[in-house]
Amino acid sequence: MTAQSPTSVPRSSGRGALADPGYQAYLVLRVVFTVAPIAFGLDKFTGLLADWPAYLAPWIDDLVPGTAQQAMYASGVVEIVAGLVVAAAPRFGGLLVAAWLTGIIINLLTLGDFHDVALRDAGLLAGAVALFRLAAGRPAVGRTRRHGDGAGR
Repeated sequence: MTAQSPTSVPRSSGRGALADPGYQAYLVLRVVFTVAPIAFGLDKFTGLLADWPAYLAPWIDDLVPGTAQQAMYASGVVEIVAGLVVAAAPRFGGLLVAAWLTGIIINLLTLGDFHDVALRDAGLLAGAVALFRLAAGRPAVGRTRRHGDGAGR
């Protein structure tokens, strides 16, 4: 008989795993980092939540082709894709969202007017890194590991 250490990762997505606080945290982060990027990405096209081009630093606007609004459209596509990647492959998606948030933070800090938003995004960055770490060793979507089955069939 082997004892499970407190830091071990449940290998199944069954009901027993749902009682594990680590697995619950993983699920919360996976849902949030799937839904939020998709919602914010879609809003880049509608502008219901914010005047998105106002959040683009002039030096970045000078680097990318087209207008600031067109840059926000491209940003929206990246965010939607990032949310979908988190849904399908949370470990890679967590890193993708973390990288994207790092770029957003740099943009906001160099813009100079949105330090509060940059600080909030730093908290989101920490959450994306936590998702990456919690997703380590978990089976891919549609694949569960059985006791004693290291292949993840």
